[in-house]
Amino acid sequence: MADSKFEKLSRSDTPLYGKPSILACGFDLKAQSGFKTIVELAGLANVPLIWPGSEQAGLTLGQLSELADGTGWGQASKLPRAVIVAGITAARLHGLMGICRQAGMRRALWATLTPTSETWTLNQLLAELERERTAMEKIKKS
Repeated sequence: MADSKFEKLSRSDTPLYGKPSILACGFDLKAQSGFKTIVELAGLANVPLIWPGSEQAGLTLGQLSELADGTGWGQASKLPRAVIVAGITAARLHGLMGICRQAGMRRALWATLTPTSETWTLNQLLAELERERTAMEKIKKS
């Protein structure tokens, strides 16, 4: 994918790119309830939480972020577990990730929406995130 690269995120109070939303895929029904609680604990209850499933994996991230809050709730997803955020501050994102770690949430791929990724399908982003994870794990083992 062109223009894709991992970038470390600061703890800025400037909102990230895009309309506030959280896309959470790859969560079974029980994990959806747990993650929703975590989102609330992180002070993000007012941010639309969207649960894309396999049938929406061909939509762009921009299209997915426009879906109504709660879309996909209660439907288990067989996609890789991933959380894609937009429009919240980096500081809030770090807080959300910290609560996920403290709660022992199963490992997820994490991404923020960018002007480039906004045009990618969810399938494309998930494939790219998997490639990045594999590359990072190889570097850590070196």
